[in-house]
Amino acid sequence: MSLRKLQRPDLDALLDLYTHLHAADEPLAPRERVLEVWEQLLASTGLSCLGLELDGLLVASCTLCITPNLTRGTRPYAQIENVVTRSEYRRRGLGKTIIQAALAQAWSAGCYKVMLMTGRRDAHAFYEQCGFRSDAKTGFVAYP
Repeated sequence: MSLRKLQRPDLDALLDLYTHLHAADEPLAPRERVLEVWEQLLASTGLSCLGLELDGLLVASCTLCITPNLTRGTRPYAQIENVVTRSEYRRRGLGKTIIQAALAQAWSAGCYKVMLMTGRRDAHAFYEQCGFRSDAKTGFVAYP
């Protein structure tokens, strides 16, 4: 098992993994735009796309965004997004492993909290087992 920050050559493996994220999603943007966004993500300070590989196959990933902050003694906060495990590898502890790695990175960076939102009600118990509390704050989402 290999857990690491994803790099340029990992894009196609990540895009394949993302097909396991949502049952239905918007169509993928043109390749040129995807590459542009990938480069932007890789160059962004505080942004990490973590990946977990088994036998050379990317089986789980999440994105961690650490945001500088002027409150809380200037300690940053973090958000975890796009948590995904390949369907055939679920219920083996791999999702928890990738979440724990993201949390460790956030705590190492001095974050005072890590936030995560999910639209999947069936994932609530999983995130609570990973250490997240559903009763601590209220999340809101706005769409254009």
